[in-house]
Amino acid sequence: MPVRPARELSPESSPAEERLEQSLRPATFEEYVGQEKLVSNFRVYARAARQRGEALDHVLLSGPPGLGKTSLAHILSRELGVALHVTSGPALVKKGDLAGLLTALQPRDILFIDEIHRLSPSVEEALYPAMEDFRFDVVLGAGLGAQTMEMKLERFTLVGATTRTGLLASPLRDRFPIQERLEYYAPPELREIAERAARKLDLPVDEGGAEELARRARGTPRIAIRLLQRARDFAQVEGEGKLTREIVDLTLSRLAVDRGGLDAMDRRILEAVVDTFGGGPVGIEAVAASVGEERDTIEDVYEPFLVREGYLARTPRGRIALPPAYEHLGRKRPGGRQGDLL
Repeated sequence: MPVRPARELSPESSPAEERLEQSLRPATFEEYVGQEKLVSNFRVYARAARQRGEALDHVLLSGPPGLGKTSLAHILSRELGVALHVTSGPALVKKGDLAGLLTALQPRDILFIDEIHRLSPSVEEALYPAMEDFRFDVVLGAGLGAQTMEMKLERFTLVGATTRTGLLASPLRDRFPIQERLEYYAPPELREIAERAARKLDLPVDEGGAEELARRARGTPRIAIRLLQRARDFAQVEGEGKLTREIVDLTLSRLAVDRGGLDAMDRRILEAVVDTFGGGPVGIEAVAASVGEERDTIEDVYEPFLVREGYLARTPRGRIALPPAYEHLGRKRPGGRQGDLL
């Protein structure tokens, strides 16, 4: 997998940021902001499972990074009164890695696997009987003398999180009775998240500062919290210790984040499509070569926001710049047939 770029607007998190997120993470459904329908459903699922004394059905959480999938897993464990065991797809290299986790589970515990779409085929196949029949098959010996020993497991809940549902094998996806997708957040929700985080950080914040930060956080709580951290630094050193609209503007200008929430690489991608390739259509490989970035990074990190905000369109023939891209860059829309289509 390509190395993710170090950028303030990346929805990926570093280990240090994950530690801070844990301290700011909502502890209950009442504290969880946004995703109202999903949260309402999980309240019912968790309460019903706890009343019956049963393990919750397996859960698949999908959606872009930074929207709160891990937070939901933590809340579910608290609501159910069980332990949460956390791992990730790339960390489970061999069947033995999975066996160690599964055999350590107590009744009704939750096993959370982040990036579950990156499980190796052997680990994924070993997970099927564990999910369906709560057993793990161990092969002893090799060749004609090999024997299979069946290990009984406690009934547990697997919570899988993925940013790329399309990469999940159908047999694995179909074994999750509960499947929910998290959507991007609206600015009012991000404002509430930023204000709550600011209170936990003992950072005074005014209404204008919180609104501006939420508007430019790309619909992602993790980015809102990251920008809040940087704004706190500027408020402390170059302000009066309070998060104001002026401090947020100063912070984001120093981070090269414009008023549309685009950073330097976002603008380079738009400029490549508009200026270098005449607005498209252009293949993703050509765009990646033009801006000097990995194809996977552009598709996973940059494009989702540009497409969602209407700057780019993905078509069978390639990427096309849409009218907001020309307006944002201050370019004239092309004439002729393409201009008519735009």
